[in-house]
Amino acid sequence: MTIEEITPEFGLADKALAALPTVFKDDLFKNQVVLVSGAGSGIGKAIAFLYARLGAKLVICGRKEDKLSDCAAKIKEIFNVEVMIYPMTIRDPEQVNNLMDAIWTEHGRLDILVNNAGGQFASHALDFSVKGWNAVIDTNLNGTWYMMQSAMKRWVKNSQHGNIVNITAAVDRGLPGMAHTTAARAGVIALSKTIAVEWAPYNVRVNCIGAGSIESHGFTNYKPENLPTFYSCNPMKHAGDVQDIAEAVVYLTASSGKFITGEVLNVEGGMLLWGEFWPAGKPDYFKSNE
Repeated sequence: MTIEEITPEFGLADKALAALPTVFKDDLFKNQVVLVSGAGSGIGKAIAFLYARLGAKLVICGRKEDKLSDCAAKIKEIFNVEVMIYPMTIRDPEQVNNLMDAIWTEHGRLDILVNNAGGQFASHALDFSVKGWNAVIDTNLNGTWYMMQSAMKRWVKNSQHGNIVNITAAVDRGLPGMAHTTAARAGVIALSKTIAVEWAPYNVRVNCIGAGSIESHGFTNYKPENLPTFYSCNPMKHAGDVQDIAEAVVYLTASSGKFITGEVLNVEGGMLLWGEFWPAGKPDYFKSNE
């Protein structure tokens, strides 16, 4: 695939996203309170749209208030659902605690926590700065943990059940050019497996989504010359879409996932079985036999 063949939009318009088919019934999450982090765009926005469509009482958080407000306005327009927005950063445990306090004040509980917020950039490991490394680890690993623990403390205090899904990456084979991401995401996966056992007595399930190449506006963060690898890195030879992740999250948090905990559901088109992924560009060494 050439760069000219790759869509410049990297994702679906809001109304097109809202109209995608789903196997789930419209009132599946009626009266349930769902928090989605990083919901201003991309995968998080798709997850928020689907939960709103399925009747949830929705809370969305993220760093950029304008994106959250736009997402909430679109959900109101399309689904006639009110959304609570809370601008904050998951990297600050005090802000995380304030968010959770606000949710319990407004709704009295939280049923589902979807930790989607995160970020990374493509770079060969030798080129990482200390600041760049720490930023990815602090957001993707530490921030996810702050959200998990803060919600859990309130579930225990209020004798309430809970459900957590952490959006990670398909890291089983490593991701050259994304070493900081693999370190953080693998940490979240191992953390989730451990916590799933510790928190099972409290009726809290913890699972992960291992996302592969999922087309969204985030593709604009990568150099155009490296984008073809996002479409050829799996045996299906195309990228997934944000709805693939949203439906997987719903599967894990609905009754369909009631006997699943401590697992990673990989949504990656077979990338872990076949294909090469070079988001920071393929080094000359690996081109030598081509």
